[in-house]
Amino acid sequence: MIRYAIAANLVLLASTAMAQESGQSLDQAASDPTASLMSFQLQDFYSYRFHNLPGESANRVQFRAAIPFTLAGTSNIARVTVPYITDSPGGVDGLSDITVFNLTTFDAPWGRWGVGAVALFPTGTSGLSAEKWAIGPAAGFSAQAGKVLWGAFNQNLLTVAGDDTRPDVNLSTFQPILNIGLGNGWSTGLSEMVFTYDWDAGEFTSRPLGVKLSKLTRFGTTPVQFTASYEHNFYDKGAAESDTVSFTVKLLLPKS
Repeated sequence: MIRYAIAANLVLLASTAMAQESGQSLDQAASDPTASLMSFQLQDFYSYRFHNLPGESANRVQFRAAIPFTLAGTSNIARVTVPYITDSPGGVDGLSDITVFNLTTFDAPWGRWGVGAVALFPTGTSGLSAEKWAIGPAAGFSAQAGKVLWGAFNQNLLTVAGDDTRPDVNLSTFQPILNIGLGNGWSTGLSEMVFTYDWDAGEFTSRPLGVKLSKLTRFGTTPVQFTASYEHNFYDKGAAESDTVSFTVKLLLPKS
């Protein structure tokens, strides 16, 4: 449960003018992890079925803030993710470990790419924390062809300190990006779909396949994106989540 929450957290968002200059609509930029778009989002992940744990379920509420800024003439995106476990198979609830992320992005004729770093802070409640400090590199790219946005994203966490009696956190995550604009603010594509490779176990411990449906609307002059998604995890060893549904409300704050 702890490692799943960490991996899920790894998984950012320049103004509206920047998005338009690179051929992106606002709803496409909201789905692009390399777009410098300020956002604040609240997500709920409900895992209603587990492998090898009949009748068990779990729920995680997650707050994420993405703040773009310029440093030394380069565009950056800082992101903080704060997860809170409201239900778990072990009956433990509370704050889980916080991740902080920064990506330096560069425009290219074909789209955008970026490099950066991610860090894990052991801020979680006892039983929901890895009790380890971890840091590592990150990289990703996105390209657009018409209404189709595609790309990939990679983040890595390697233990640097923490409780020596606890297992190290040595993980790499790989996230494919696919978003298709449908018009009138609607879009569809792949869910977050974070593939997790555990270097200590020597295997992928998360192998998801999922879809999403999003709608961008406005409350007054403020754009808000709503997203619903479903994922199935094909990794069936141990107490791994099998089926998860999620709902996201994302407040977008593009510059004028």
